[in-house]
Amino acid sequence: MPALHAAVEAIMREASERAILPHYQSLAASEIDNKAVDDVVTIADREAEALLTQRLSALLPEAAVVGEEAVFEDASVMERLKDGLCWIVDPVDGTNNFAAGKPPFGVIVALADRGEILGGWILDCLSGRFCHAGLGTGAWIDGERITAHTTGESPPVAAISTIFLDDGAREKVLTHIAPHYRLVDIPRCAAEQYPRLLLGTNDISVFNRTLPWDHAAGVLLLNEAGGKAARPDGSAYRADEYERRDLIGASSPALWDDFAKIVAKIG
Repeated sequence: MPALHAAVEAIMREASERAILPHYQSLAASEIDNKAVDDVVTIADREAEALLTQRLSALLPEAAVVGEEAVFEDASVMERLKDGLCWIVDPVDGTNNFAAGKPPFGVIVALADRGEILGGWILDCLSGRFCHAGLGTGAWIDGERITAHTTGESPPVAAISTIFLDDGAREKVLTHIAPHYRLVDIPRCAAEQYPRLLLGTNDISVFNRTLPWDHAAGVLLLNEAGGKAARPDGSAYRADEYERRDLIGASSPALWDDFAKIVAKIG
């Protein structure tokens, strides 16, 4: 794994330096397209995914590649997650931030085998912070092994997005969850949100959409660091269960348990 971690890091940094940062704060209108409401793709996403796909395929030829932009063009690409060894690529996580010329944004790569996450890598393009984890081998940030720690605040700090919630679900959050936590804004970037749970910035994060390129690496990173990321019913997150919604991440198992109990009560 050490050799693999080093090779993946080099590939991700190359993608950042060659395909992403040259476009930062210099995108032309013609280089930004709308994929959906409040969801964009840029020339940097496409160039970075092409580079990452080429390099990762050469690094591990037996592994398929599932890239966010490839799936947007052809949804059947997702089926590769169920067939065997597979790279999962988010070429620019936090694209809305990137397109607006502001941080945070990053590159996320994961490696899974029939849905089980084996490795995860997260690069912050601007700061250069690099996080990685291997199944059963711990979590690391910039070469140092990391143990997740809480904010220590009372009430705990919860980063919860209501963007994708309907009115009823949003009201439940505000009525039943908000009184027990200090709610803060989300960064709209999983490459930043998961490190915040490790580094004592946030205690809880809740995710409604759980697409593998956003979450596979971060879930492994958090769990290997001694925090907890799981479905609200306690079941493990799997990369091949991409149609399931809802995921809770916490900087400690105890905080996860407390939050899950509240969620269970409100249905």
